Amino acid sequence: MSTSVPLTSVLLPRHIAVIMDGNNRYGKANGLGRGAGHIAGKDALDPIVEYCREVGIEVLTVFAFSSENWQRPPSEVALLMHLLALTINEQMPRMQKHHIQLRFIGDRSLLSDDLRALMADAEAKTAQYSAMTLVIAISYGGQWDIAHAAQQLAQQVQDGQIQVADINKERLAQHVQLADAPAVDMLIRTGGEYRLSNFLLWQSAYAELFFTQTLWPDFAPAELALMVTEFAQRQRRFGKTSEQIEMPTA
Repeated sequence: MSTSVPLTSVLLPRHIAVIMDGNNRYGKANGLGRGAGHIAGKDALDPIVEYCREVGIEVLTVFAFSSENWQRPPSEVALLMHLLALTINEQMPRMQKHHIQLRFIGDRSLLSDDLRALMADAEAKTAQYSAMTLVIAISYGGQWDIAHAAQQLAQQVQDGQIQVADINKERLAQHVQLADAPAVDMLIRTGGEYRLSNFLLWQSAYAELFFTQTLWPDFAPAELALMVTEFAQRQRRFGKTSEQIEMPTA
């Protein structure tokens, strides 16, 4: 696959995050079961990863399983856990061939021993790669993420390592998931819903938001390329005025 985007690296988002929504509706719309929709969603990830690698995206984070998804029927949860393991195994050859680092974020304490071991092994085998980073969010919630970071800071206060007055947004940012990665520049949600669903709330503070009616299994690099082009045309002010952004520097 070769989908080219006429953009310089200056205009590219460094970090793209995707809420992969619409698998169940895809299955129903195509006369398939819920499981078939999730399988189609798993297969849709490959071309998106390849596109991001080709155009030079540094980090791609995908929302595979939220902390709220544990409330789904046990049979569906079991299938999703199985598909997550398959995804890891299927992505590893690409990671190793193209030197892509594979990382995971989320509450691992709720996962099976086998899945945790598979995740740890994949992270260890790709830790030295730096061409790109693929992050899979499993059992993840943005509120959990912030609360977990706050707990770590509270423990540091209790241990006498820091004072309460030392706690600020910069220190908190050091303890959320993906603290060492660029902030999310571009957050995409497929499937026609217009909400963040508790995904990367801290990391997406200044992200440009993109929503599409396209269901995740139908989401293709061509549509992502159009979004990346639109991203390059948006003015990101980070609290400043348009005049300040456009003002030439000496």
